[in-house]
Parts: sequence; structure tokens; C-alpha cells
Amino acid sequence: MVTTLRQSTGVAATRILGIGSFQPEKVVTNDDLSKVMDTNDQWIRDRVGIIERRFADKDELLVDMAVTAGERTLADAGVEPSDIDTVIVPNCTMPSPIPNAAAQVADRLGIKAAGAFDLNAACAGFCYGLGVASDLIKAGSAGRVLVIGAEKLTDVVDPLDRANAIIFADGAGAAVVGPSDKPEIGPVTWGSAGDLVDTIYMRDHRYIYQEGQSVFRWATTKIAPVALEAVAAAGLEPSDVDVLIPHQANLRIVEAIAKRLRAKGAREDMVVADDIKYSGNTSSASIPMALDHMRAAGRVSRADVVLAVGFGAGLSYAGQVFIAP
Repeated sequence: MVTTLRQSTGVAATRILGIGSFQPEKVVTNDDLSKVMDTNDQWIRDRVGIIERRFADKDELLVDMAVTAGERTLADAGVEPSDIDTVIVPNCTMPSPIPNAAAQVADRLGIKAAGAFDLNAACAGFCYGLGVASDLIKAGSAGRVLVIGAEKLTDVVDPLDRANAIIFADGAGAAVVGPSDKPEIGPVTWGSAGDLVDTIYMRDHRYIYQEGQSVFRWATTKIAPVALEAVAAAGLEPSDVDVLIPHQANLRIVEAIAKRLRAKGAREDMVVADDIKYSGNTSSASIPMALDHMRAAGRVSRADVVLAVGFGAGLSYAGQVFIAP
């Protein structure tokens, strides 16, 4: 006897319905850091391009930030909590793997009985989450998905480690993904370099550590081709890209990726995200947060072609093209 199982059917295309973000109120400048470690404003600007960043208070949790970003995103998308059936929270800084963030966030947002799971691809997390959300909807496994990249990196950074404490910060950024009459989210192009896993890891299971120069060389040489692969997968040319949003790891890395893309045909007037200057490196939150900030500043408009590419610990990477909401 041959048994045939029924398959769910979804929609042909998806889009981002709305975006939103949240940052803690506490602003930490380079001069503030120079009071507690051997560093200074010019050294930090030259090394990573950061001017200031936001730190959460001790009792301000990753879940709290994700909820606020989620509320703003639902409002921006014009949907009710009852319209969402799946919540994905990419992150790598939950204080404990159990319980996950997503179920807590869904409940606090009033999204009942949602499929809810965390996703850990570190700084590539939002791109992974966006790809998964889009494919779930196209497969018929979900109707509308809320993806929230959220991180409290100050919980896992040695505050006296000037190589890392100057870089990382806290925040959350989110998107609602739903069905569309035409494709507005391109295929995700992702992968990993597990042979380089020791370049970013948790030292003594407590503090994040990275081999800065090794990561820098890898990111500046390997990530632009991933971005170009995402452009090709979407059926576009580099010259079609209006906005480039790489993970905000380091301003020098961002600029190097943009330079390589322009050498392959991207336009000189392509807008390049530089949110790291005032937000620091917020891992899985950095891409949606940058998008939200750029839209608020008028640097991104509805229907712009956006190329996003995330990369980080794992080493994991992912990119996709989408149309700005």
C-alpha cells in the first residue's frame, strides 16, 4: 500500500509589510569608554568607525527590547497581533537557552498559540530569519510572520576588554513578512565556514571573543561575493541595487564590501548603511535597525531595491534582496 500525504500550499510571493526597532535610552560615547579602559575617541573611530552606542540597563532584558520593537513593527505594518501566526526571534545572547525568547515575546504581544522559535546564526540571524519566514509563507506553513532580531550584547562582553567592549551594543529590529501579489523578497543565499568557528566564540563560556584581524580579512574578501550571489538569485544586476545594508560589524568592513560591489557594477549613488556610527554592532538586530533608521532619515524609500547581507559567528553568512516597505 502506498500512502500519499496531503501537502499544504502557500502563495507564490512574499514581501515585508512593516518594520520597526528599539534602542535603550543610555548613550555611551567613546569618551565615556575612555574613562574605564585604555582607549580614546580617535582610536575607536579609526578602528571601527563608531562614535557612540546604546547600552541597556541591567534590568532591561532582551525580551523587553524585542517586545517593544515588535509592537512598533506591527503598528507600522498595520496588522493586529491576531494576524500573526509565527514569531521568529534571531538572537545569540539569551541568558539561558530555555525558555526561548520567541514564545515569551509572542505572548506579551498578544499573539496567541503562535509558532515561536529562536534562531541562532549570530550576526547573520536576521537574514536567516527573513529567508525562513518567506519560505514558510510560500510553503503554506505560515500566513504572516514576525521576525525580530534582538540582542543584549552587554551581558556577554567583558566591560574592560577594549577590543570588544568598544564594538558591541544592545537593541532590537523587526519586520513583518506576509503574502504579496508580486515577489518582493528574493531567495536567500546562505552558508557557513565552520572551519573558522574558533575566530568568534565565548571565552570561558562567559565573554564573547573574536580574532579581529582574521574576521576582518574573511569579511572583506568573502562577503561581497555572497551579496552578488543574492543579487543574481533575485534576477537583478548590481546596478539595480539602490540601498546596501551589510551587517553593521565595523565601518571599514562595510566600506570594503561597498567598494567591491561597485567594482562589479553597483552604482556610485548606491546608499550604504552606516548605522554602526551611532548604534554600534548589535549582531542580529543591526540590519533591521539600520533599515528603520535609514527610512526615518529619508535615506530609504518605499520600493527601493535593498541588498542585505549578514555575517558573523559560526562563521555563518546570508544575503537577500528585498523591496523596501
